[in-house]
Amino acid sequence: MTTASPAAARPDPGRGVAGAAVIMVVSIFASRLLGLVRDAIISGKFGQGSISDVYYAAFVVPDLLFFLIAGGALSSAFIPVFTEKITLGREDEAWRVFSIVASVMLVVVTAFVVVGEALTAPLVRLTSYGFTPAEVAATVPLTRIVLPAQLCFFLGGLMMGAQQAKGRFLVPSLGPNLYNLGIIFGGLVLTAFVGVAGLCWGALLGAIVGNFALQGWALSRLGMRYRPTFNWRDPDAMRVWKLMLPVILGLALPQVSILFNRIFATSLGPGPLSALTRANMLMQAPLAIFGQALSVAIFPTLAAHAARRDWAQLRASVNTGIRFILFLTVPSSVLLILLARPVIAVILQHGRFSSADTTMTATALTCYSLGIFAWSAQAVLARGFYAMQDTVTPVVIGTLVTLVFIPMNLLFMNTLGLGYAGLALATTVAATLHMAAMLVVLRARLRGLGGRHLAMSVGRIVLAGAAAGVVCWAVREGAGSLLGPAHGVREVKVHALLTLGAASAAGTMVYGLCALALGSGELRHALRLLARRRARAA
Repeated sequence: MTTASPAAARPDPGRGVAGAAVIMVVSIFASRLLGLVRDAIISGKFGQGSISDVYYAAFVVPDLLFFLIAGGALSSAFIPVFTEKITLGREDEAWRVFSIVASVMLVVVTAFVVVGEALTAPLVRLTSYGFTPAEVAATVPLTRIVLPAQLCFFLGGLMMGAQQAKGRFLVPSLGPNLYNLGIIFGGLVLTAFVGVAGLCWGALLGAIVGNFALQGWALSRLGMRYRPTFNWRDPDAMRVWKLMLPVILGLALPQVSILFNRIFATSLGPGPLSALTRANMLMQAPLAIFGQALSVAIFPTLAAHAARRDWAQLRASVNTGIRFILFLTVPSSVLLILLARPVIAVILQHGRFSSADTTMTATALTCYSLGIFAWSAQAVLARGFYAMQDTVTPVVIGTLVTLVFIPMNLLFMNTLGLGYAGLALATTVAATLHMAAMLVVLRARLRGLGGRHLAMSVGRIVLAGAAAGVVCWAVREGAGSLLGPAHGVREVKVHALLTLGAASAAGTMVYGLCALALGSGELRHALRLLARRRARAA
């Protein structure tokens, strides 16, 4: 048996993470494309007013349940324990933990869904306090349709976490694609029979197929060993519960901020709730394609380093993750801010969705897009803490930021008179504060994060992003003058598409060239990764 050198024993932390991230990026990109199709169908059929507000409000209570129980909190608490068992070769113990968590939490989530079904009306009145009685009455039955989907999200999230811990990322990333296809089916087919409720029935169908059935099939092929058991006091299960309770707040609070936007928006009349929801969904595209993909891909790697107490590799992996996140999201943010209106005109402006609706949604999108880099970096930083099984620190930070964020909504919306734009801007400010606090604390915990290397990388990224922004703005203005005013849906979309294509292509090219000229390590690493993949394919 040969003995590997230290260099060989410590591979580049970016390679495995980048490979997993490529899978996530491609799959999530497909999901976001389907999401754009979904939103285009909804906007064309129902416009941006009371009906669309009712539809989006129907997801507030189910989303709150998802974020608090069935969402990332459970998988983020479960993955470190499951990964530790797999890493140490104790697979039987890993599946025992899986069985206990699945059995116990299934009962808990089911109980919450039942209570939610029974108390839907008062919950909707509370979370949509600005709605008229007629709008509340229309929201209640739609909420009851969507609530059971949380069971599928819970079971699917657990099965996805187990697959990711075993290094499988493709099938977990396909769940959102089928979920979006379900809503698209509801919009194209079911709405003809049951109106806007067809979208909710489509969402439920997509959750059952994509988040539950597909994930169960994939995990069974990986050797899932599930045995119903309710021994919730099992020592390993107790570790998950202890991790999960703080993680609930740590991961849910940033997402709950979006729900607070919706709640406050119900007091602004018809339209702002839908505009904020749609703008947030569009902002989530680069956030999911880059931020979510990399944070999900890097988490098992971070957990494995922490399980081996390899702090040098943990620091290196966190540093790599942050640099890649910023390299990808800063230009995305710049392009979305400058091209918000043509983006929305191309995707949403048709049918009942008017030019005034485009203006409203573009304003919200601009304010949200300012925080894309912060949301993305925060996702990686949070998983750095969870990999070390430290769930208290993110909770403290998230709670303090949320306590500031809630009155900030009222300050920006009413006191400063910014209305719905103020709600989006408050979210961006809170996300930036959250990211900065987590970065400072995690750096102290790990005794450094390669700060000098990180700072130099950020400087190059900002310079390249600024150059790309100037070129993008110039091309956008030049295209507007050259094409002139547009009349009619088809002409509006053609003009917006030409402007969007020219300006985004020019901005992206300039960003890449500037990054190359400035010696960007992230770009070089990405090019090496592509070269290796092409060589393997050849």
